[in-house]
Amino acid sequence: MTVIDTHAHLYSEEFQVDIDLVIERAQKAGVTKMYLPAIDSSETESMLALEQKFPGICIAMMGLHPCYVKENVASELAHVRSWLDKREFVAIGEIGLDFYWDKTFTEQQYEAFDTQMQWALKLNRPIVIHTRNAMQETINRVKPFAQKGLKGIFHCFSGSAESAKQIIDLGFLLGIGGVITYKNAGLPEVLESVGLEHLVLETDAPYLTPVPFRGKRNESSYLTYIISKLSEVKAVSEMEVASITSANAEKLFNLKGTI
Repeated sequence: MTVIDTHAHLYSEEFQVDIDLVIERAQKAGVTKMYLPAIDSSETESMLALEQKFPGICIAMMGLHPCYVKENVASELAHVRSWLDKREFVAIGEIGLDFYWDKTFTEQQYEAFDTQMQWALKLNRPIVIHTRNAMQETINRVKPFAQKGLKGIFHCFSGSAESAKQIIDLGFLLGIGGVITYKNAGLPEVLESVGLEHLVLETDAPYLTPVPFRGKRNESSYLTYIISKLSEVKAVSEMEVASITSANAEKLFNLKGTI
């Protein structure tokens, strides 16, 4: 069984001591690729260093996370743009809207999101979306770009059946992670009516660790627990879950464009 982790922050400080072992465990679990979403300029160096250390296995994205949209948003966006001009990235992410912690920079979040979606359209790259306490606002913002051909993933999907339908209707994929294993999360019930062709798998490591390790550091090898639960929810084999979701990820990230 081979599988793809479409979202893992393996360059974060939580992995500094044992990243080689983390990658080794992931590969033993059948994880062939681990996609690295960007956060802000402070993490770029460590992210790209990890990509260089594990070429073809750890694969970087570029973007500005909505939680890091602050007073310096212009310089952070300029940093993203400069890297997009320097080299190719498989996706622009993670980008989006987050109104959970702070709404001080709401307008700047909208502007940064729009700007990065425009870049993605121009470069023919998919986007990876972070949305928290802003699901409908995010869907509404994506819609005009999706109508022009933009593709991507709603990372860490844990929304309603109606939200799932809207996202799928946009042509976007749902990123499914550890939340599916949480008691009372409601996600299994939502996914009962969603075809595997609309899903990709992720860990969001080191966050959102699946049961039975919830509360501990997450890592890519734990995708096996997410696969097991999704297999149970969809009443198909784990092999089928891995095969279809990996094919979905490959198709999305293999979009080609010119910079």
